[in-house]
Amino acid sequence: MSLLLIFEQLLNGLQFGVMLFLIAAGLTLVLGIMNMVNLAHGSLYMVGAFVCAWVSLQTGSFLLGLVAALPATALVGILVELLVLRRLYDRDHLDQVLATFGLILFFNEGVKIVFGARPLRLDLPGWLSGAVEILPGAPYPAFRLAIIAVGLLVGLFLFWLVTKTRLGMLIRAGASNREMVQALGVDIAKLYTLVFGLGAVLAALGGVMAGPIYAVEVGMGEPILIMVFVVIVIGGIGSIRGAFVGALLVGFTFMLCRAFLPGLFGLFLDPAGAAAVGGALASMAIYILMAGVLIARPRGLFPAQG
Repeated sequence: MSLLLIFEQLLNGLQFGVMLFLIAAGLTLVLGIMNMVNLAHGSLYMVGAFVCAWVSLQTGSFLLGLVAALPATALVGILVELLVLRRLYDRDHLDQVLATFGLILFFNEGVKIVFGARPLRLDLPGWLSGAVEILPGAPYPAFRLAIIAVGLLVGLFLFWLVTKTRLGMLIRAGASNREMVQALGVDIAKLYTLVFGLGAVLAALGGVMAGPIYAVEVGMGEPILIMVFVVIVIGGIGSIRGAFVGALLVGFTFMLCRAFLPGLFGLFLDPAGAAAVGGALASMAIYILMAGVLIARPRGLFPAQG
């Protein structure tokens, strides 16, 4: 086990963590402010990836795909909030789960109709397709470094937005006591729409960042959504800081365990057994981490309320 390999996996964990943060940040605001369990958030991640891939294929420009994906997904998210989710705010969580699960099916079939059932290819721009030698003998893909940079910049922007602006003040207040915010004369419906639109943009950005690394295919939002919920539970519902810390913890845990647990078990098991046991435990590691955090802090590391 070389230091260069450990360093590479740490960078992989950071890259995966900031990508999870892009998706989790919007969803934790929706959960914290609206008290809305939105299982269809991963579908917005999928829509962003598909719009970017389709526009990129038509124009040959990744940047044009990015520019098209963000407002298109924001518009889709706002329409979903206005037409569907607004009717669910006063319903219990079971109704919200069933309705947003129906939205997942609707989005999956809608994407098939609009873009086709086959996966789309999202090629990297030439200036991001190479590698950067961070340390001697340790080249790292430039696009993954770009994901890290974008995620950190988005994190700084959200920190500024939530802590230094009037909108951020309303978001924090809404996460703590939305009834009082409404009683003070704030148009809570407009605030909900803005927050949901912001969450849709962040989900789309996560989909665009993931598209060149993973397959842009129908249903790609569901597997990532499970990890995003783990991130939110670890960090604390409604907390941007919690989403960031939780995403990094999940990213590092997932990547390091997947890289090194099979080799660790290979010290005393045959190769096939080590791969099976190590792979299984690596898949379980983030849930073990979540259980440990909840035992110590049942409301998450940085809960927004109370």
